[in-house]
Amino acid sequence: MKLNKKETLDWPVFIVSGGFLILFIILSFVNNDMVGSAISNLFDYSANLFGAYWQLLLLGNFFIGIGLAVSKYGKVRLGNQTKPKYSYFRWVAMILVTLLASGGVFWAASEPMYHYMDTPPLFGGGQFNNMDAAFAQAFLHWGFLAWAILGTLAVIVMMYVHYSKGMPLRPRGLLYPIFGDKIYHKNVVGSAADIFSIIATVAGTLGPLGFLGLQISYGLNHLFDVPNTVTLSIVVVLALAGIAAISAATGVDRGILTLSRYNVGFTIFLAIVILIIGPTLFIIDAFVGGTGVHLQNFFTMSMFRGDSAWNGWWTIFFWGWFIGYAPMLIVFISRISRGRTIRELIIAVSIVAPLVNNFWFSIVGGTGVFFETENPGSISNALNEGGMPAAVMAITDQLPMGVVFGLAFLLVSIIFVATTVDTMSYTVAATLTGRDNPKRWLRVFWAIIFGLTTVVILTIGEDSISSIQNSIVITAVPVSFLLLPPLWHAPKIAKKMALEQGLIWQRELKRKVDKKPE
Repeated sequence: MKLNKKETLDWPVFIVSGGFLILFIILSFVNNDMVGSAISNLFDYSANLFGAYWQLLLLGNFFIGIGLAVSKYGKVRLGNQTKPKYSYFRWVAMILVTLLASGGVFWAASEPMYHYMDTPPLFGGGQFNNMDAAFAQAFLHWGFLAWAILGTLAVIVMMYVHYSKGMPLRPRGLLYPIFGDKIYHKNVVGSAADIFSIIATVAGTLGPLGFLGLQISYGLNHLFDVPNTVTLSIVVVLALAGIAAISAATGVDRGILTLSRYNVGFTIFLAIVILIIGPTLFIIDAFVGGTGVHLQNFFTMSMFRGDSAWNGWWTIFFWGWFIGYAPMLIVFISRISRGRTIRELIIAVSIVAPLVNNFWFSIVGGTGVFFETENPGSISNALNEGGMPAAVMAITDQLPMGVVFGLAFLLVSIIFVATTVDTMSYTVAATLTGRDNPKRWLRVFWAIIFGLTTVVILTIGEDSISSIQNSIVITAVPVSFLLLPPLWHAPKIAKKMALEQGLIWQRELKRKVDKKPE
């Protein structure tokens, strides 16, 4: 089944995945408590039964990827293209902004503080007593393993299947090395792979979009006394959806690229300013000390199973969240990485992006922890009482020109999430059509659907936003099995492509010539 220009919508996948979303909304209207309870129970079962598997999956994915990067296969060029389309900065910018949507501001401000307030059990528990451990734990959850599962080994498989074999750009392509062409021929397993990937994407996108609507409403109320109402949150979400729809209409090469480039540039500027006028040495200490503890305890932290309740709420929740997001981000990264080598891909996604991410967490979270140590309760009380948006505003209140910084953080958050909605609209459209350039109307349609659906869920209540985001951990169960085969298929494909590109043959031929007797 080669890709063709007449590729149309996969209606069964569209109907089932869309039907699930409609069913969720209807059930939430009828009995929101029942839906929340069911998702909470399934969440617990998923974390308990599959948590250990997810921990090993992420570890294996990371280290096999690093092994490929440093091996002779690292020079293999992906996507049947000799040169990259995007500069290194623009390429990494699109990756960073898309994957950082949920953690870019609010988790960066809150998670180090949460772990500082209550020391993780691996480090002995207690309160306000282990700053390095607090940052190390945040670095684990948003660091090397998390980023690697979102776009390394599976991207190698996906790019080979799509660009070398000519198969449609869909999550089911990760199963192509096992099933061959038949995975695309009205195959139940293939359809299930696409459906679960879309449902997980919807859950992972609507959650941050809804939360951001609530958070920006809180921020505007805090800064300008604008009434913090559901109506304001709805207006914010619709505005975000509008921005994403406009960006989606202009395509990856203009919309997503432009948003990413400007947002990364603005975020870098904001980080430099805070680093200079904020607690500079404390921030650097937090990054260096947290990284040291993280690396020293890397395996112990990655495989920690000592406290199932804490683990399920933190590490396993994040692993499920990232696994659920992974298939669609794999589609997106495959689209923007043509011409890159395996080494460039893995180093950028598994090393460069996590280090940038962790330094940003050190700047935002480190500033908060510093003010907490100087004035106990200045940040922790706000976090306990008002949640993550309150922590962000409490931090900016401590800085000179607090209102300006508060607005800057809100702006960064808006562009982060708008870019993610745009990207997810693109990847869902690509999955439904199998093309890496889906029709404009379909991309815009999904951006609008994300916005309108979030509005409906907001009218039901904030608990519905939490429920649909937690459901991504449930959908991560089947998706995690989709991400397992690339652990052994990616190295095989890398070797095959190395042979095709003459990287192995040339070396072996030279070795034989050198050994030939006179």
